[in-house]
Amino acid sequence: MFEVAAGMLKSYRSLRCGGGGSASWNPFEWEDAMFVTAFLSLAGLGFMCWLLFNLAVYALPVFAAFTVGMAAYQSGAGAFGALLIALITGAATLVLGQSLLTYVHRPWLRGAIVLAFCVPAGIAGYHAVYGLAGVGDPGPVWRQLFGLTAGLVISLVAASRLLIRTTSGPMRSQ
Repeated sequence: MFEVAAGMLKSYRSLRCGGGGSASWNPFEWEDAMFVTAFLSLAGLGFMCWLLFNLAVYALPVFAAFTVGMAAYQSGAGAFGALLIALITGAATLVLGQSLLTYVHRPWLRGAIVLAFCVPAGIAGYHAVYGLAGVGDPGPVWRQLFGLTAGLVISLVAASRLLIRTTSGPMRSQ
C-alpha cells in the first residue's frame, strides 16, 4: 500500500514540475505583468471617474426611466413594452428639464430645477465613491468622508454642466 502511495506522489510531482524538469522563471516577465496590471487598473479607475462625471447629469432621467420601466413591467407591459416606456420616460425627463432651464428665468425656479437634477447625481456619486473606497479599506470615517466629498463635488459638476448647456446661447433681455 505504501508503494502505491509513493508511486502516486512521484507521478504527481512529475506532473507539477512539467514532466520532471523545473519550470524556468523569468523575473522580468513577472514585473512586466505587474506593471501592465497596475497601469490597466489605474486607467480603468480613471475611465470610471470620467464616466461618472460625464453621466452625472443624467442621474434623474435614468432614475425616472428605471422606476417607470419597472412599474410598467410589473403591471404586465412585458419586457419590450417596459423598455420602450422607460426610454420614452427618460428622454422626456431630460428634454423637459433642459427646456424648463432654457425658458424659465426666475432664479428660484431655475434653482429648484437644477436641484432636482443634482440631488440624484450627488447620491449616485456618493454611493459610487463609497463603494470604491471600500476596496482599499480606509476605515469607516474616511470612507464616509470620501463618499460625502465626492457626492458634493459631483453635484456641483452636474449643476455647472446643466447651467452651461442652457446658458450657452446669446443672452436675452427680460
